[in-house]
Amino acid sequence: MSQPDRYAVLGNPIAHSKSPLIHRLFAEQTQQVMRYEALCLPLDGFVSGIQALHQQGYRGMNVTVPFKFEAFAACESVSERAQLAGAVNTLIRTDSGWQGENTDGAGLVADLTRLVGSLAGKRLLMLGAGGAASGVVKPLLDAKVDQLTIANRTAQKAIDLAQRAAQGRVNGCGFDVVPNQPYDIIINATAASLAGDLPPLKAGWFADAGCLAYDMMYGKEPTVFMQAAQELGAEQQADGLGMLVEQAAEAFYLWRGIRPQTEPVRLVLAE
Repeated sequence: MSQPDRYAVLGNPIAHSKSPLIHRLFAEQTQQVMRYEALCLPLDGFVSGIQALHQQGYRGMNVTVPFKFEAFAACESVSERAQLAGAVNTLIRTDSGWQGENTDGAGLVADLTRLVGSLAGKRLLMLGAGGAASGVVKPLLDAKVDQLTIANRTAQKAIDLAQRAAQGRVNGCGFDVVPNQPYDIIINATAASLAGDLPPLKAGWFADAGCLAYDMMYGKEPTVFMQAAQELGAEQQADGLGMLVEQAAEAFYLWRGIRPQTEPVRLVLAE
């Protein structure tokens, strides 16, 4: 009997990762013979780690904090999505090394579409301009959003990210100068929620009927951003659990050539 193909998620820390459960459910659903595990790599040992895993025959890996930028530098080739993000969250085996992909944007767009339908013509405000934000700008533009404003504590980071996207529909600025106007979707791409912290929010942003407040972070309880957005009038709030499942499905498709159903898996995780 042939050995199962081997996959892993790489991070530090990694014990909390839901990826092994997600990919086990995808494999069962699609009848793929594969094994997927969580591996904690030393902070100074990422490159030697992925070289060793290549020698051991691993077929692919997901990459999470703090290795996404290191993964980008370590790949022998990267996709356009990863190039624009400057970060890699998915590794695909080649004969001599690893090809880098970024599935975060595809995951976010798929989850937002589940929640609000087509993104075409929507006005979006994204808070934060770090790694989480950089991976999703091009997919959001490809989904035909009407305007995308990126706001960040350090304004220059937001301006630089907007200019990299360079399609005229992206505006970068500091938190303090975001127009106090309604948006269809407000995305928290900062990690502030994890520390129970918040970027400065304005009630006017949430004034639109049907406004969605979306936090890329997730937890057992609604995040502080979701709670604050509800108090400020956001009609709908969601965390990033759906994005996690959708970006995993995109990686699974790149590895196995088959697209799993995400809704059953999302419901299992939500429980």
